[in-house]
Amino acid sequence: MIRLAAALLLAAGSIGAAPSPAATSPDAAALATLQRDDHRFQSLGWRLATANAPYCAHAAPAIGLLLQDMRAYGDPARMRRAAGIEGDIAVEAVAAGSPAEAAGLSPNDEIIAVDGAAIASFPSDSAAPWQRGVTLQERIEAAMARDGHVTIDWRARDGQLHSKVIAGVPACPTRWELHESGDDALAEGTRVVIGRDHPTFAYADDELAALMAHELAHNIFRHRDWLNAHGRKQRDIRRTEREADRLMPWLLANAGFDPAAAARWMRHWGPKHDGGILRKRDHEGWDERLEAIEAEIPLVRAAMAQTGRADWKAGFRRDIAP
Repeated sequence: MIRLAAALLLAAGSIGAAPSPAATSPDAAALATLQRDDHRFQSLGWRLATANAPYCAHAAPAIGLLLQDMRAYGDPARMRRAAGIEGDIAVEAVAAGSPAEAAGLSPNDEIIAVDGAAIASFPSDSAAPWQRGVTLQERIEAAMARDGHVTIDWRARDGQLHSKVIAGVPACPTRWELHESGDDALAEGTRVVIGRDHPTFAYADDELAALMAHELAHNIFRHRDWLNAHGRKQRDIRRTEREADRLMPWLLANAGFDPAAAARWMRHWGPKHDGGILRKRDHEGWDERLEAIEAEIPLVRAAMAQTGRADWKAGFRRDIAP
């Protein structure tokens, strides 16, 4: 996973301003705050994606690593100083419980090579500074698809060089991207993108996981492709939204969360943010959505009591024909 941020306003001032020695500490603190949020986001996403892999039709090996390209920022040199690295590619976050964490990778470790190719062999395009991140991500995914593992070479923060072959574990194939601003939550087929200003980031972990589960459900069921093929009628968009709502408790339960967290999230978020009479017409009202979620929870609990797993492939009723 590669974080594709386009710009960053650090605590010491404008990213384009000439840095002073005094700016180092505030910059590093601001970066640490971003990395803390990314760690939370990636770790919750990792739990959801790996725990539900047995039921995802296109599960693929993953290692839980989020990288950062300093050239994607307005002042790469300043970002390098904040991270304490000499090159451009560093670890932004490592998902808790992931193979990348087990391998010893940590935030601000500098990546030297990916799958045997030195970082220097991946040139940065000044017209599209985000492209190198995509290329690196694709190289990791290609290695995982080919061999089930990838070799990562890095320089740790203590200066020691490491090279490890990291084996992936099955995960529902979704990249988790936390954007610097905005309050949207979107499923884009292979990505879940949520803005840092989304109110759910102030909620408990299980409620944030509920929002993420809703977006993951869209990707699992390939709703975007289905709508593109069938037309984006308001009625059909509502059906996909309802289906994603109903799958939330199943995804949460497999990831070790209380499935009722999906209902708690809707009660918490809905009354203030649903929009009331001004809400999007392609979504039902929050109370209707809550009713659909709550109807699903007993089915999830019954499945868990019987087998210890929330097998939604066997127990979930689809709202649309796949």
